[in-house]
Formats: sequence, structure tokens, C-alpha cells
Amino acid sequence: MHLESEDPRIQCYQCMRPSSTCICEHIHPLPTQTRFIILMHPKEYKKQKNGTGHMTHLQLENSEIIVGVDFTNNDRVNRILNQKNNRSFLLYPGKDNFNLSLRNSSEMKSFLGTTPHLFILDGTWPCARKMLKLSSNLQQLKRVSFDQTIKSKFIIKQQPESLCLSTIESVHTVLNLLKAGGIEQIETARFLIPFEKMIEYQLDYMLHPEHNKDDSIVQLKIPPKNNYKKSSQRSAILDHE
Repeated sequence: MHLESEDPRIQCYQCMRPSSTCICEHIHPLPTQTRFIILMHPKEYKKQKNGTGHMTHLQLENSEIIVGVDFTNNDRVNRILNQKNNRSFLLYPGKDNFNLSLRNSSEMKSFLGTTPHLFILDGTWPCARKMLKLSSNLQQLKRVSFDQTIKSKFIIKQQPESLCLSTIESVHTVLNLLKAGGIEQIETARFLIPFEKMIEYQLDYMLHPEHNKDDSIVQLKIPPKNNYKKSSQRSAILDHE
């Protein structure tokens, strides 16, 4: 349900943002062959207004969000994994993974098939690591990854490293690689627009707080770099919100 009122006290129940900074007009869901299953940590679920996991779901017709920490006995996850002729994979960093950036079209189609199911862990790196450690069914999945060559646009939030990406940026990268491999036939040029608009709204608030009367928005402050954990504890692919 999209609320058209610009009263900042009213929330849009689709993008979960105040109506004054609603991004729904920029949402254009893509009909992908790949099904994206976003496994969202409960802490991320509470941050739907600024989290990009929910935004990623809105931008993908063939996607769903499952909230939890330990998915070992999750009925929905196991139903997907046990579906006959279903090829499921986990997007997760690692040296021995199937690297989408290094594979040609025939290799990609042979490994992934034409309608892969891709699981994505949506949470901070410690949370994502815990989710995987507890979920024995996810541990058994073949993993895919990609080489990072772009810097995150999430400039309102200081990333642990310049190449760490938000969930929506990671999925955007994967979509482009799948398109190059012939698995997807979609146009991704507008995929990040809702994300960019969210950043634009938040930057405007930070720079001009006196113009914003929305009491529900908390002024964002970028934490100093030394507040982050050591690089060995960070994700090589996803810097989830």
C-alpha cells in the first residue's frame, strides 16, 4: 500500500519510509529467471526504512524475504532446497567458490542452470557469519561469489572497506554478471535508483536538518573508521546494513 500523502508522520507501507521521502515511484521490479531468497537477520528486519534488503526485494519480482537466524529447520527454506530439479546456491565470499566474474556463458549455464535459486544473507558480517554457522542446510549449498571492482555508493554510511557493497549493490552486480552469462535478459540500468534516492534524501537531511520536520528520521552520523572490527572479521562481498 502506497500512501500519497506527504505528511512525514505517515509511513508508506510498501517502502517502509516516511511518506515525505517515499521511494515507491522509483521502484520498478525486474522479472528475473533467477529466484532471490533474502535471508534477513531479525536486526535487519527492524531497519526496513533504511535497509537495502527490503529494497532489493521490492526491485525483484522473483524474490522473497525469510527472517531468522538458524534456518536449519525453517519449513520454507527446506521446501525450496528439497524441491525437485531445483538448483540452489548461496552468495558468499570464498576462494573455492564459483566466481561469476571469471566464468563464460557456457560454464555459467552448466553450473547454475537456467532458473537458479540464490540465497543471500542479509545482515552485518558477524550476523551473517552466525546465520551460516547455525544453519546446517545452508552450509551444504554450493557457493557463488564475484570479484569486486566498484566502490559502494553508500556514502552516508562509512563502509569497513571501499569495496564493501550493500545488499542491493551486490545483487545488482550479480544481475549484470548473469546477464552477461546469458541467464538473465533484463535491463538493470534503473535497479539502483531507489537506493540512490534514499541516499539523496538522507544526505539532504544531514546537510539541511532545519528544513526537515520529520521527527521519525534520526539524523545520521558516520562513525569513525576505528569503530569497525578488524578486516579479517568483515565480509569480502556483502557489507549488509
